[in-house]
Amino acid sequence: MKPTEGIVIREHRGVFDVETRHGIFACALRSRMKKALIYPERDDQHHSVEQVGRIDAVNPVAIGDRVRVVEDQGETGAIEEVLPRRSKLSRLAPGKRRMEQIMIANADHLVAVFSVRDPRPNQQLLDRLLVAAEAGNLAPVICLNKIDLSKDGDPDIAAIYERCGFRVIPASAVTGEGVDLLKATLRNRVSAIAGPSGAGKTSLLNAMQPGLGLRVREVNRTTGRGRHTTTYLAAHRLDAGGLVIDSPGIREFSLWDVSPRELPELFPEMRGHLAGCRFHDCTHVHEPDCTLRAAVAVGDVTRERYDSYVALRKELDGR
Repeated sequence: MKPTEGIVIREHRGVFDVETRHGIFACALRSRMKKALIYPERDDQHHSVEQVGRIDAVNPVAIGDRVRVVEDQGETGAIEEVLPRRSKLSRLAPGKRRMEQIMIANADHLVAVFSVRDPRPNQQLLDRLLVAAEAGNLAPVICLNKIDLSKDGDPDIAAIYERCGFRVIPASAVTGEGVDLLKATLRNRVSAIAGPSGAGKTSLLNAMQPGLGLRVREVNRTTGRGRHTTTYLAAHRLDAGGLVIDSPGIREFSLWDVSPRELPELFPEMRGHLAGCRFHDCTHVHEPDCTLRAAVAVGDVTRERYDSYVALRKELDGR
């Protein structure tokens, strides 16, 4: 039977739901299919049969992947090929082995959802997601949820990131503020949604489209941490058009395939302050006559973002 092209919308215990023009098929990666799998490591490359074994601890198929499947009788099939990716959100996989975990593939943009309170925003986690978006060819959008809980004296997170050139959408799933703008942003696009537990990703999706059937759980009052509502990655079709890929709450995020030297280029507002340093191999952390540090000193680059850069740089240097 001729393979059919589709998109992976869900995975559970090794079974991938693939949406095709013929319907949704539950597809398994059987052993013989794994050996024949053509898997793209980069946009213009494929894994050979031998290379597939190097990624055995991480699913070789990600939500959002475009795949070719061979349909069996009924509503089942097998994935024969994973087509080259145009974008990805990936991180260093948890565990001792160093390998890439591709969380979401082929999205147009990343919508990073953080709350202004309950729980308070973790800016270093946000910056990690923004760097990963830049590295993975994803346009970044920041959605600051729960603005109905904001109080005088809270840090103006929106102003910090708008000044850096990011698009910021203030929103409240409770009052409805910003929901229409967010819906318009997602319309007719493939959107990756990511953020910490408790930030309100699920509540916002329910506010945009009642009836999605996504459960909502409150923040743990003892720990101040969010509780996982989404327990696995899944894609949802929006009535207004578009595909939303929702991810479980993120508590840690280590960068993958980002070198220390290219890190400052992934902070858009820093790119114009990297030339002119005294040393050609300047790390922009401790060297004298550093143009980036000078930009921070006069306020052209925010201290908060620079501190995130330094923390990430030290982490990458230590690997």
